[in-house]
Amino acid sequence: MMNSADILNANILIVDDLEANVLLLERMLRSAGYARITSTRDPQAVCALHRDNHYDLILLDLLMPGMDGFQVMEGLKAIETSGYLPVLVITAQPAHKLRALEAGAKDFISKPFDLVEVKTRIHNMLEVRLLYKKVENYNRALEQTVQERTGELQRANEQLSREIAENKQLKDRFQAENIYLHKDIDREFNFGEIIGRSNTLEQVFLKVEQVAPQDATVLLLGETGTGKGVVARSIHSRSSRKDRPMITVNCSALPANLIESELFGREKGAFTGSHERQMGRFELADNSTLFLDEIGEMPMELQTKLLRVIQDGEFERLGGPKTIKVNVRIIASTNRKLEEEIRKGRFREDLFYRLNVFPITIPPLRQRKEDIPLLVDFFVAKFNKKTGMKIETVSKNTLNVLQGYDWPGNVRELESIVERAVITSQGTGLQILDRLVNSLKTGEQEAQDGKGLAELERDHILQALEKTGWRIEGKKGAAAMLGLNPSTLRSRMKKDGIRRS
Repeated sequence: MMNSADILNANILIVDDLEANVLLLERMLRSAGYARITSTRDPQAVCALHRDNHYDLILLDLLMPGMDGFQVMEGLKAIETSGYLPVLVITAQPAHKLRALEAGAKDFISKPFDLVEVKTRIHNMLEVRLLYKKVENYNRALEQTVQERTGELQRANEQLSREIAENKQLKDRFQAENIYLHKDIDREFNFGEIIGRSNTLEQVFLKVEQVAPQDATVLLLGETGTGKGVVARSIHSRSSRKDRPMITVNCSALPANLIESELFGREKGAFTGSHERQMGRFELADNSTLFLDEIGEMPMELQTKLLRVIQDGEFERLGGPKTIKVNVRIIASTNRKLEEEIRKGRFREDLFYRLNVFPITIPPLRQRKEDIPLLVDFFVAKFNKKTGMKIETVSKNTLNVLQGYDWPGNVRELESIVERAVITSQGTGLQILDRLVNSLKTGEQEAQDGKGLAELERDHILQALEKTGWRIEGKKGAAAMLGLNPSTLRSRMKKDGIRRS
């Protein structure tokens, strides 16, 4: 891992034609401790600046007058003969992200800025960039040494080669972690915060505080949608391992034939189609936390290998003879009753005892309905930001309806309901469609009416489009009628497959 002082001393250039964006990024970087920051609002000056200063990171806006970010990157390629372009692009256009990566950029930041995400992406990219430079320096030192020295320095050369190999392995690891972090950041999460203040949730808070500083294995129990993943992140963020990313494996989402290589990695040629070596999640989680989500879905044949890693901290990659040792903290979760699975022969009893060191049961939402107003406020704020809506109030009648429902899908179902309500509400008050209100009041499944909740939203959008003659923009357009931005409406239409006949 790179020394934090090296990272904070990295040479950074900010390129944006808007002064407000430049000042915001400069202020954020200086508050984070970065000392060497340069900025320019002239894209045509970037190549000359980089040729003179060899920046470790260039924060580059894509849409600028006179010369756009793609043209700037073409010029930078002529300077970066090594092929590594240290560019983190800034864009508000989703379509530009893939094009920027194909043009050579290493990552992207979305507008409007999420400062936590910006800091994380900058830190991760600088780690990889500085490791890349370190490897280059080692390579140059090795080549010069080989040219200048004779056989009497052979052992010194071999030592340097080993150091290069170790640094290459470390670089590969950081790149793999960086890819994983991008996926994790793109998922919606609350940075380990659990929403609620009910007595049942207070018990969960207490247990989290007790076990988080320890390295004990934790087993999270509860129904689907109760927030076991949020609790796992909360435990990790309060542990001594919080400076490294928590690695997650969803055992129910992966085919049985892929779980083993995902967990333990594979060597090149381990099976048909494995054309390169892949690090497993246990290696990525070394000195960190591995969250095994829905552990009850793990095939029996892998449970023995998992038991060995938990007991001894060692394993072999698929197709590899080398034993790898790791120091990993395990947090597992399940919505199944594992004691019953043991009786049915679907789960190993010895593995259960290894996992059940510190069990925490997450209560279903129907047992903590007093938390629903807090959750609704949180989700409304979240989806206001996501959709551009401005929902400011939630009526007491609406909260009564929501608190009167049993929520078989738990917090995840509530989040889905609130998201649809934010999208379809007109004005500043949260409105729930009449059919949905009736469904929540009676507790009936929408499927019994032949339509699910997603179709309610689709029907509402279709009605607005038909009333406006399929006009989207303008004062009399469907977007204005629905209280949405035109771009948001087009996105929902694309997602739901809505097209004019």
